[in-house]
Amino acid sequence: MKIERIGLVGHGEVGRIFSAGLRGQNGVAAVGAWDLKFAASATRDAELAHAARQGVTAHASMATLCAASDLVISAVTASNTLAVAQEAARHIRAGTVFLDLNSASPGTKQQAAAAIEAAGALYVEAGVMTSVPPYGIRVPMLLGGAQAAALATVLAGWGMDARAVSDRLGVASAIKMSRSVMIKGLEALVIESYATARAYGVEDHVLPTLQETFPSIDWSAQGAYFFSRVVQHGKRRAEEMREAANTVREAGFEPLMTSAIAAKQQWVADQAAIGLFDEVGKGARWQDYADALIAPIASRKP
Repeated sequence: MKIERIGLVGHGEVGRIFSAGLRGQNGVAAVGAWDLKFAASATRDAELAHAARQGVTAHASMATLCAASDLVISAVTASNTLAVAQEAARHIRAGTVFLDLNSASPGTKQQAAAAIEAAGALYVEAGVMTSVPPYGIRVPMLLGGAQAAALATVLAGWGMDARAVSDRLGVASAIKMSRSVMIKGLEALVIESYATARAYGVEDHVLPTLQETFPSIDWSAQGAYFFSRVVQHGKRRAEEMREAANTVREAGFEPLMTSAIAAKQQWVADQAAIGLFDEVGKGARWQDYADALIAPIASRKP
């Protein structure tokens, strides 16, 4: 498998990290990106300037990106996983590798693969197993599909931590999404538990009991991290959890917990969107986030 030209669909947090990290890797001649933000008047100038500073070619359309790429990497939100694959399938060249990084259910990934493979291209799914920013392109990834092992070898040559887990599509996604139920569920539980404890003024009693039961976790620091990540990325996390709910449903279970997690993540995202956390600074304590949630409720009490 020879890959010299890489195209990223999506120029958000993950797309920017991957495009910057892959540029200049051994054998990589060019890195490009395409994003709807490149065409939107409100974001175009800033996005194009950022791409130019990073030496990334900003493509005007999916068609031009596909024409210029041996490897197309989809790094969009969960809800756009299938739509992006279907759009790429209309333009992708036969033999091009399509790597789907998105957090979607096995069923969604299989539908995406069907569209890409009908165009003669090669679909590989990826389960990205933790947050990308601390790791960059070395974030642990599990790959699935008939070409997973071959692509893993190429990615390893670029210093990436990619491992093929199955030649069957859906396995890597099932691993990723099952983990997400737990991780995003912990985030939702901590936010609900801590904010409630803070509202009653009993947090100094609750957190020590958690510390005693699970002594290896710094529950105060972990709480601050969970709050910050959900406030910053709650919308994206809610989309992922809706796909996780599809994963649970595809397994034959009713996604009672997973649907509730999606709702909680979306609720926090909605509070962030109306500016509830605007006064909460970087590096804030979990108590600061909780107080921001409590303030509107307290103001309504007689």
